[in-house]
Amino acid sequence: MALVACSQFSPVIGAVRDNVRRSLELIAAAASMGADVVVLPELASSGYVFADSAEAAAASEPADGFAVSAWRAAAVEHGIVIVAGFAETNPAGAPFNSAALVMPGAEPVIYRKAHLWDRERLVFTPGSDLPPVVDTPVGRIGVMICYDLEFPEWVRIAALGGAELICAPVNWPSVPRPTGERPGEVVRVQAEASMNRVAIAACDRSGRERGLEWSAASVMVDADGWPLALTDQAADTVRPGGGTAADPHPTGEAESAEPTGSDRADAPVTLLAEIDLAASRVKRIAEYSDVMADRRTDLYEHYSS
Repeated sequence: MALVACSQFSPVIGAVRDNVRRSLELIAAAASMGADVVVLPELASSGYVFADSAEAAAASEPADGFAVSAWRAAAVEHGIVIVAGFAETNPAGAPFNSAALVMPGAEPVIYRKAHLWDRERLVFTPGSDLPPVVDTPVGRIGVMICYDLEFPEWVRIAALGGAELICAPVNWPSVPRPTGERPGEVVRVQAEASMNRVAIAACDRSGRERGLEWSAASVMVDADGWPLALTDQAADTVRPGGGTAADPHPTGEAESAEPTGSDRADAPVTLLAEIDLAASRVKRIAEYSDVMADRRTDLYEHYSS
């Protein structure tokens, strides 16, 4: 069993040092509650709604910069594993939307988001590596970021790599949904976990940034796909405002690099859940059914493109 925390908060765009300091407070609080793993949101150090790649680059840092170094020191201090999102400097062009996995006694593992969502492709450079699966003191942890979770192949790759827990920093924009329904991203996380028999911890952000309302829908699910912990917003609360999947910037504020005055920081929320990582190693779901062994790769290869 591993005690996993998702520490959801509202990063302020461009305020890297303040965001990191706030994240360190949340990490320390989660560690004091016994957390073995702490997951932070996507782009936790920088904020998200950048006007362009130049503004994102100004808030980016190398993998040995202040943010990752601070998280690494916190991992050592508390004896835990931390997975957190940051804007990573790219000397060859637009920055990367990256996540760092840090733990005691090892170099940081950096993953660069491969599937860029909507306007992200105007701001960031896509990664070109598969999601890492890392041996940690807790177990084998896979790392991916937000929109990566929308691609069944990506989660399956991590599961085939032996991931027992996938940690996913996310930023999910709030979109309209029927009353009583969970955000679609939460439903898809449950489905991906169940189809691959692998636990998933997705840490969202909260608040409003340049007119964009965030779902604040952090969730942790077990290898059966059932939620172990989730925020109220991830359950059935409809958030007003925000954009849509097709137009996540309805008011146009994101076209300007200047703050609009409409930004809102919500109170942070820390979810805790005990997750049985050993269950992720069991792929059999019935006496004669195994979600990995039953794959028909002899047929799939005909449709690989």
